[in-house]
Amino acid sequence: MRVVFLAPSFPPEMIQYTRGLAEVGATVYGVGDAPREALPREVRPYLHDYLQVPRIMDEDDVIERVTQWMRGKQVDRVLANWEPLVILAARIRERWGMPGMSADTVRGFRDKELMKERVRAAGLRVPRSRRVCNEREIRAAAEFIGYPLILKPIAGAGSADTYRVGDAAELERVIPLMRYIAEASCEEYVEGEEFTFDTVCVEGRPVYENIASYLPKPIEMRSLEWISPVIITVRDMYQARLAPGVELGRNVLGALGMGTGFTHMEWFLTPKGEAVFGEIGCRPGGGHIVDQMNYTSDIDLFREWARVACWGVFEAAPSRKYNAGIIFKRAQGQGRITRIEGLGNFLRDAGKWCVEEQLLRPGTRRRDWKQTLLSDGHVMVRHPDWAEAHRLSFAAATGIKMYAE
Repeated sequence: MRVVFLAPSFPPEMIQYTRGLAEVGATVYGVGDAPREALPREVRPYLHDYLQVPRIMDEDDVIERVTQWMRGKQVDRVLANWEPLVILAARIRERWGMPGMSADTVRGFRDKELMKERVRAAGLRVPRSRRVCNEREIRAAAEFIGYPLILKPIAGAGSADTYRVGDAAELERVIPLMRYIAEASCEEYVEGEEFTFDTVCVEGRPVYENIASYLPKPIEMRSLEWISPVIITVRDMYQARLAPGVELGRNVLGALGMGTGFTHMEWFLTPKGEAVFGEIGCRPGGGHIVDQMNYTSDIDLFREWARVACWGVFEAAPSRKYNAGIIFKRAQGQGRITRIEGLGNFLRDAGKWCVEEQLLRPGTRRRDWKQTLLSDGHVMVRHPDWAEAHRLSFAAATGIKMYAE
Protein backbone atom coordinates (compact mmCIF):
# COMPACT_ATOMS: atom_id res chain seq x y z
CA MET A 1 0.00 0.00 0.00
CA ARG A 2 1.71 3.18 -1.26
CA VAL A 3 0.23 6.43 0.04
CA VAL A 4 0.95 10.02 -0.95
CA PHE A 5 0.16 12.08 2.17
CA LEU A 6 0.03 15.87 1.82
CA ALA A 7 1.55 17.97 4.64
CA PRO A 8 2.79 15.06 6.80
CA SER A 9 4.12 17.31 9.56
CA PHE A 10 1.94 20.46 9.54
CA PRO A 11 -0.13 21.21 11.49
CA PRO A 12 1.83 19.25 14.13
CA GLU A 13 -0.93 16.68 14.70
CA MET A 14 -0.38 15.48 11.12
CA ILE A 15 2.68 13.66 12.45
CA GLN A 16 0.33 11.31 14.29
CA TYR A 17 -1.60 10.50 11.09
CA THR A 18 1.69 9.85 9.32
CA ARG A 19 2.62 7.50 12.15
CA GLY A 20 -0.74 5.78 11.84
CA LEU A 21 -0.25 5.17 8.13
CA ALA A 22 3.18 3.63 8.66
CA GLU A 23 1.96 1.48 11.54
CA VAL A 24 -0.79 -0.12 9.45
CA GLY A 25 1.72 -1.08 6.78
CA ALA A 26 1.60 1.83 4.32
CA THR A 27 4.66 3.11 2.50
CA VAL A 28 4.27 6.87 3.00
CA TYR A 29 5.40 9.48 0.47
CA GLY A 30 5.10 12.91 2.09
CA VAL A 31 4.62 16.18 0.20
CA GLY A 32 5.02 19.61 1.79
CA ASP A 33 6.73 22.96 1.48
CA ALA A 34 8.97 22.56 4.52
CA PRO A 35 12.60 21.72 3.67
CA ARG A 36 13.46 18.07 4.19
CA GLU A 37 16.08 18.99 6.79
CA ALA A 38 13.48 21.00 8.72
CA LEU A 39 11.06 18.09 9.12
CA PRO A 40 10.46 17.26 12.79
CA ARG A 41 12.54 14.36 14.03
CA GLU A 42 9.38 12.56 15.14
CA VAL A 43 7.96 12.24 11.61
CA ARG A 44 11.06 11.08 9.76
CA PRO A 45 10.91 7.38 10.70
CA TYR A 46 7.43 7.12 9.18
CA LEU A 47 8.27 8.62 5.77
CA HIS A 48 9.62 6.45 2.96
CA ASP A 49 10.34 9.55 0.87
CA TYR A 50 9.52 13.24 0.85
CA LEU A 51 9.05 15.88 -1.85
CA GLN A 52 9.51 19.54 -1.01
CA VAL A 53 7.42 21.85 -3.19
CA PRO A 54 7.77 25.67 -3.31
CA ARG A 55 4.17 26.38 -2.15
CA ILE A 56 1.85 23.62 -0.97
CA MET A 57 -1.17 25.89 -1.61
CA ASP A 58 -0.30 26.29 -5.32
CA GLU A 59 -2.49 23.43 -6.46
CA ASP A 60 -1.62 23.36 -10.17
CA ASP A 61 2.11 23.48 -9.47
CA VAL A 62 1.91 20.79 -6.77
CA ILE A 63 -0.08 18.49 -9.07
CA GLU A 64 2.57 18.75 -11.80
CA ARG A 65 5.51 18.27 -9.43
CA VAL A 66 3.97 15.31 -7.61
CA THR A 67 2.99 13.70 -10.92
CA GLN A 68 6.58 13.94 -12.16
CA TRP A 69 7.96 12.70 -8.83
CA MET A 70 5.76 9.61 -8.73
CA ARG A 71 5.96 8.78 -12.44
CA GLY A 72 6.57 5.06 -12.87
CA LYS A 73 5.64 4.26 -9.25
CA GLN A 74 2.47 2.50 -8.18
CA VAL A 75 0.32 4.70 -5.91
CA ASP A 76 -2.76 3.38 -4.10
CA ARG A 77 -4.00 6.40 -2.12
CA VAL A 78 -3.65 10.19 -2.08
CA LEU A 79 -4.71 11.60 1.29
CA ALA A 80 -4.88 14.91 3.16
CA ASN A 81 -6.23 15.64 6.64
CA TRP A 82 -5.51 19.37 6.70
CA GLU A 83 -8.53 21.41 5.61
CA PRO A 84 -6.81 23.62 2.98
CA LEU A 85 -5.46 20.57 1.12
CA VAL A 86 -8.47 18.28 0.81
CA ILE A 87 -9.43 19.58 -2.65
CA LEU A 88 -5.83 19.32 -3.82
CA ALA A 89 -5.76 15.66 -2.79
CA ALA A 90 -9.02 15.07 -4.68
CA ARG A 91 -7.67 16.77 -7.80
CA ILE A 92 -4.56 14.57 -7.74
CA ARG A 93 -6.74 11.48 -7.37
CA GLU A 94 -8.78 12.56 -10.39
CA ARG A 95 -5.66 13.30 -12.42
CA TRP A 96 -4.32 9.82 -11.67
CA GLY A 97 -7.66 7.99 -11.91
CA MET A 98 -7.48 6.79 -8.32
CA PRO A 99 -10.20 5.80 -5.83
CA GLY A 100 -11.53 8.34 -3.37
CA MET A 101 -13.95 11.25 -3.24
CA SER A 102 -14.06 13.48 -6.34
CA ALA A 103 -13.11 17.15 -6.28
CA ASP A 104 -16.78 18.09 -6.70
CA THR A 105 -17.79 15.97 -3.71
CA VAL A 106 -14.99 17.37 -1.58
CA ARG A 107 -15.90 20.91 -2.60
CA GLY A 108 -19.25 20.29 -0.94
CA PHE A 109 -17.38 19.83 2.34
CA ARG A 110 -15.21 22.91 1.79
CA ASP A 111 -17.44 25.62 0.27
CA LYS A 112 -19.84 26.59 3.03
CA GLU A 113 -22.60 27.87 0.74
CA LEU A 114 -22.44 24.90 -1.64
CA MET A 115 -22.44 22.69 1.45
CA LYS A 116 -25.62 24.30 2.77
CA GLU A 117 -27.31 24.13 -0.64
CA ARG A 118 -26.71 20.40 -0.85
CA VAL A 119 -27.77 19.74 2.73
CA ARG A 120 -30.85 21.94 2.31
CA ALA A 121 -31.76 20.09 -0.89
CA ALA A 122 -31.88 16.87 1.15
CA GLY A 123 -34.65 18.39 3.27
CA LEU A 124 -32.48 18.98 6.35
CA ARG A 125 -32.65 22.07 8.61
CA VAL A 126 -30.02 24.59 7.60
CA PRO A 127 -29.65 28.25 8.63
CA ARG A 128 -30.86 30.79 6.07
CA SER A 129 -27.78 32.01 4.23
CA ARG A 130 -26.37 33.74 1.17
CA ARG A 131 -22.99 33.84 -0.57
CA VAL A 132 -21.57 37.39 -0.57
CA CYS A 133 -18.60 38.86 -2.43
CA ASN A 134 -18.78 42.60 -1.74
CA GLU A 135 -20.21 45.21 0.61
CA ARG A 136 -23.42 45.65 -1.38
CA GLU A 137 -24.13 41.91 -1.29
CA ILE A 138 -23.38 41.77 2.45
CA ARG A 139 -25.92 44.51 3.18
CA ALA A 140 -28.54 42.91 0.93
CA ALA A 141 -28.02 39.52 2.57
CA ALA A 142 -28.33 41.07 6.02
CA GLU A 143 -31.65 42.65 5.03
CA PHE A 144 -32.91 39.28 3.77
CA ILE A 145 -31.69 37.20 6.73
CA GLY A 146 -32.23 39.64 9.57
CA TYR A 147 -30.31 40.11 12.82
CA PRO A 148 -28.52 38.62 14.59
CA LEU A 149 -26.47 36.99 11.84
CA ILE A 150 -23.09 35.35 11.28
CA LEU A 151 -20.55 36.53 8.71
CA LYS A 152 -17.71 34.11 7.90
CA PRO A 153 -15.41 33.05 5.03
CA ILE A 154 -16.74 30.56 2.49
CA ALA A 155 -13.70 28.31 2.92
CA GLY A 156 -12.69 29.11 6.50
CA ALA A 157 -11.94 26.79 9.40
CA GLY A 158 -11.81 27.04 13.17
CA SER A 159 -14.06 30.12 13.46
CA ALA A 160 -11.31 32.35 12.04
CA ASP A 161 -12.62 35.68 10.66
CA THR A 162 -16.10 34.78 11.91
CA TYR A 163 -18.31 37.50 13.38
CA ARG A 164 -21.67 37.61 15.12
CA VAL A 165 -23.45 40.78 14.01
CA GLY A 166 -26.28 42.08 16.17
CA ASP A 167 -27.57 45.05 14.16
CA ALA A 168 -26.94 47.30 11.16
CA ALA A 169 -24.52 49.56 13.03
CA GLU A 170 -22.41 46.58 14.06
CA LEU A 171 -22.49 45.31 10.47
CA GLU A 172 -20.88 48.56 9.29
CA ARG A 173 -18.09 48.02 11.82
CA VAL A 174 -17.52 44.43 10.68
CA ILE A 175 -17.59 44.99 6.91
CA PRO A 176 -14.10 46.59 6.77
CA LEU A 177 -12.70 43.54 8.60
CA MET A 178 -13.95 41.29 5.77
CA ARG A 179 -12.49 43.24 2.84
CA TYR A 180 -9.59 40.84 2.31
CA ILE A 181 -11.97 37.83 2.24
CA ALA A 182 -12.83 37.02 -1.40
CA GLU A 183 -16.10 35.22 -0.61
CA ALA A 184 -18.10 34.99 2.58
CA SER A 185 -21.25 33.38 3.90
CA CYS A 186 -23.87 35.55 5.57
CA GLU A 187 -26.17 33.33 7.60
CA GLU A 188 -28.83 33.20 10.27
CA TYR A 189 -27.58 33.10 13.87
CA VAL A 190 -29.03 30.02 15.57
CA GLU A 191 -29.87 30.27 19.27
CA GLY A 192 -29.01 27.20 21.31
CA GLU A 193 -26.20 24.90 22.37
CA GLU A 194 -23.47 23.91 19.92
CA PHE A 195 -22.01 20.44 19.50
CA THR A 196 -19.78 18.45 17.21
CA PHE A 197 -20.67 15.27 15.36
CA ASP A 198 -17.41 13.55 14.45
CA THR A 199 -17.05 10.31 12.52
CA VAL A 200 -14.66 7.92 10.91
CA CYS A 201 -16.45 6.54 7.85
CA VAL A 202 -16.01 3.63 5.45
CA GLU A 203 -17.71 4.51 2.16
CA GLY A 204 -20.03 6.91 3.94
CA ARG A 205 -20.95 4.55 6.77
CA PRO A 206 -19.81 5.70 10.24
CA VAL A 207 -17.73 3.08 12.02
CA TYR A 208 -16.91 5.49 14.86
CA GLU A 209 -19.03 8.41 16.07
CA ASN A 210 -18.50 11.16 18.62
CA ILE A 211 -20.35 14.15 20.02
CA ALA A 212 -18.63 16.92 21.96
CA SER A 213 -20.16 19.94 23.66
CA TYR A 214 -18.72 23.43 23.12
CA LEU A 215 -18.78 25.52 26.30
CA PRO A 216 -19.34 28.26 25.22
CA LYS A 217 -20.00 28.39 21.46
CA PRO A 218 -16.86 28.74 19.28
CA ILE A 219 -17.94 32.24 18.16
CA GLU A 220 -17.81 33.33 21.81
CA MET A 221 -14.53 31.48 22.42
CA ARG A 222 -13.01 33.52 19.60
CA SER A 223 -14.49 36.84 20.70
CA LEU A 224 -13.71 37.11 24.43
CA GLU A 225 -10.09 36.78 25.58
CA TRP A 226 -10.92 36.21 29.25
CA ILE A 227 -12.79 32.98 28.47
CA SER A 228 -11.07 29.63 29.02
CA PRO A 229 -12.73 27.59 26.25
CA VAL A 230 -13.99 24.16 27.33
CA ILE A 231 -14.92 21.26 25.05
CA ILE A 232 -16.22 17.99 26.54
CA THR A 233 -16.91 14.78 24.65
CA VAL A 234 -20.22 13.21 25.66
CA ARG A 235 -19.88 9.61 26.78
CA ASP A 236 -23.64 9.00 26.50
CA MET A 237 -23.91 10.46 23.01
CA TYR A 238 -26.94 8.33 22.11
CA GLN A 239 -29.16 9.81 24.84
CA ALA A 240 -32.59 10.98 23.71
CA ARG A 241 -31.72 14.69 23.96
CA LEU A 242 -28.90 14.38 21.44
CA ALA A 243 -30.59 11.86 19.13
CA PRO A 244 -31.73 14.58 16.66
CA GLY A 245 -28.09 15.60 16.19
CA VAL A 246 -26.95 12.05 15.51
CA GLU A 247 -29.76 11.60 12.97
CA LEU A 248 -28.95 14.94 11.36
CA GLY A 249 -25.25 14.10 11.15
CA ARG A 250 -25.81 10.75 9.50
CA ASN A 251 -28.20 12.30 7.00
CA VAL A 252 -25.70 15.06 6.18
CA LEU A 253 -23.09 12.44 5.33
CA GLY A 254 -25.49 10.93 2.82
CA ALA A 255 -26.52 14.29 1.39
CA LEU A 256 -22.91 15.26 0.70
CA GLY A 257 -21.77 11.87 -0.60
CA MET A 258 -19.18 11.15 2.08
CA GLY A 259 -16.69 8.44 1.21
CA THR A 260 -13.96 7.08 3.49
CA GLY A 261 -12.16 9.05 6.20
CA PHE A 262 -12.74 11.50 9.04
CA THR A 263 -15.55 14.05 9.25
CA HIS A 264 -16.02 16.91 11.70
CA MET A 265 -19.46 18.52 11.83
CA GLU A 266 -20.85 21.30 14.02
CA TRP A 267 -24.54 21.56 14.80
CA PHE A 268 -26.93 23.40 17.08
CA LEU A 269 -29.57 22.15 19.51
CA THR A 270 -32.22 24.84 19.88
CA PRO A 271 -34.22 25.42 23.09
CA LYS A 272 -37.12 23.59 21.37
CA GLY A 273 -34.98 20.50 20.81
CA GLU A 274 -34.47 21.01 17.06
CA ALA A 275 -31.13 19.99 15.52
CA VAL A 276 -29.83 22.57 13.04
CA PHE A 277 -26.87 22.00 10.73
CA GLY A 278 -23.85 24.28 11.11
CA GLU A 279 -21.03 23.10 8.86
CA ILE A 280 -18.90 20.03 8.14
CA GLY A 281 -15.44 19.13 6.88
CA CYS A 282 -14.23 15.85 5.40
CA ARG A 283 -11.22 15.86 7.71
CA PRO A 284 -10.61 15.47 11.45
CA GLY A 285 -11.37 18.30 13.84
CA GLY A 286 -8.46 20.32 15.20
CA GLY A 287 -7.82 21.60 18.70
CA HIS A 288 -6.87 18.13 20.04
CA ILE A 289 -10.40 16.77 19.58
CA VAL A 290 -9.02 13.50 18.18
CA ASP A 291 -6.94 13.17 21.35
CA GLN A 292 -10.15 13.70 23.34
CA MET A 293 -11.86 10.96 21.37
CA ASN A 294 -8.90 8.69 22.05
CA TYR A 295 -9.24 9.35 25.78
CA THR A 296 -13.02 8.84 25.54
CA SER A 297 -12.70 5.36 24.09
CA ASP A 298 -9.16 4.26 25.07
CA ILE A 299 -8.41 4.00 21.37
CA ASP A 300 -5.86 5.22 18.78
CA LEU A 301 -7.91 6.96 16.09
CA PHE A 302 -4.81 8.14 14.28
CA ARG A 303 -4.03 4.50 13.54
CA GLU A 304 -7.66 3.46 13.01
CA TRP A 305 -8.18 6.28 10.49
CA ALA A 306 -5.11 5.03 8.62
CA ARG A 307 -6.41 1.46 8.67
CA VAL A 308 -9.74 2.66 7.27
CA ALA A 309 -8.09 4.85 4.63
CA CYS A 310 -5.80 2.06 3.46
CA TRP A 311 -7.75 -1.14 3.98
CA GLY A 312 -11.36 -0.09 4.64
CA VAL A 313 -11.32 -1.81 8.04
CA PHE A 314 -11.86 -0.39 11.55
CA GLU A 315 -10.48 -2.90 14.09
CA ALA A 316 -10.71 -1.15 17.48
CA ALA A 317 -13.72 -1.45 19.78
CA PRO A 318 -15.64 1.85 19.47
CA SER A 319 -16.86 1.78 23.08
CA ARG A 320 -17.33 5.04 25.00
CA LYS A 321 -15.87 4.87 28.51
CA TYR A 322 -15.36 8.49 29.55
CA ASN A 323 -16.43 12.08 29.10
CA ALA A 324 -13.18 13.84 28.13
CA GLY A 325 -12.82 17.58 28.67
CA ILE A 326 -10.15 19.91 27.30
CA ILE A 327 -9.63 23.36 28.80
CA PHE A 328 -7.64 25.96 26.86
CA LYS A 329 -5.99 28.62 29.02
CA ARG A 330 -5.21 32.24 28.15
CA ALA A 331 -2.77 34.27 30.21
CA GLN A 332 -3.66 37.70 31.54
CA GLY A 333 -1.32 40.32 30.11
CA GLN A 334 1.00 40.34 27.10
CA GLY A 335 4.55 39.20 26.43
CA ARG A 336 6.02 36.19 28.22
CA ILE A 337 4.39 33.92 30.76
CA THR A 338 5.54 34.97 34.25
CA ARG A 339 3.62 32.66 36.58
CA ILE A 340 0.86 30.06 36.87
CA GLU A 341 -1.42 30.01 39.91
CA GLY A 342 -3.82 27.31 41.06
CA LEU A 343 -2.33 24.47 39.02
CA GLY A 344 -1.08 22.49 42.01
CA ASN A 345 -4.43 22.66 43.79
CA PHE A 346 -6.23 21.59 40.63
CA LEU A 347 -3.93 18.62 40.02
CA ARG A 348 -4.43 17.45 43.60
CA ASP A 349 -8.19 17.75 43.21
CA ALA A 350 -8.32 15.98 39.85
CA GLY A 351 -5.88 13.22 40.72
CA LYS A 352 -5.84 10.41 38.14
CA TRP A 353 -8.66 12.06 36.16
CA CYS A 354 -6.27 14.72 34.81
CA VAL A 355 -4.72 12.99 31.79
CA GLU A 356 -2.76 15.87 30.22
CA GLU A 357 -1.29 19.16 31.38
CA GLN A 358 0.40 21.09 28.57
CA LEU A 359 0.44 24.71 29.77
CA LEU A 360 3.13 27.07 28.52
CA ARG A 361 5.81 27.51 31.14
CA PRO A 362 7.14 30.79 32.60
CA GLY A 363 9.53 32.42 30.18
CA THR A 364 7.57 31.28 27.11
CA ARG A 365 6.05 33.93 24.87
CA ARG A 366 2.25 33.98 24.75
CA ARG A 367 0.50 32.69 21.66
CA ASP A 368 -1.94 34.90 19.74
CA TRP A 369 -5.28 33.70 21.13
CA LYS A 370 -7.12 35.13 18.12
CA GLN A 371 -5.11 32.96 15.74
CA THR A 372 -5.16 29.64 17.59
CA LEU A 373 -7.67 27.94 19.86
CA LEU A 374 -4.68 26.26 21.54
CA SER A 375 -3.98 29.61 23.23
CA ASP A 376 -1.40 29.30 26.05
CA GLY A 377 -1.73 25.57 26.53
CA HIS A 378 -4.33 23.17 27.81
CA VAL A 379 -5.36 20.76 30.51
CA MET A 380 -7.30 17.58 29.72
CA VAL A 381 -9.47 15.58 32.09
CA ARG A 382 -11.76 12.59 31.79
CA HIS A 383 -14.31 10.89 33.99
CA PRO A 384 -17.06 8.31 33.42
CA ASP A 385 -19.64 10.60 35.08
CA TRP A 386 -20.71 13.66 33.06
CA ALA A 387 -21.30 15.88 36.09
CA GLU A 388 -17.84 15.19 37.48
CA ALA A 389 -16.14 15.66 34.10
CA HIS A 390 -17.99 18.98 33.80
CA ARG A 391 -16.99 20.02 37.35
CA LEU A 392 -13.33 19.19 36.78
CA SER A 393 -13.30 21.03 33.45
CA PHE A 394 -14.67 24.21 34.95
CA ALA A 395 -12.46 23.88 38.02
CA ALA A 396 -9.53 24.15 35.59
CA ALA A 397 -11.21 26.95 33.64
CA THR A 398 -11.78 29.12 36.72
CA GLY A 399 -9.16 27.93 39.19
CA ILE A 400 -5.99 27.93 37.07
CA LYS A 401 -4.71 31.41 36.25
CA MET A 402 -1.79 32.36 34.02
CA TYR A 403 -0.07 35.73 33.88
CA ALA A 404 2.21 37.38 31.33
CA GLU A 405 4.11 40.64 31.00
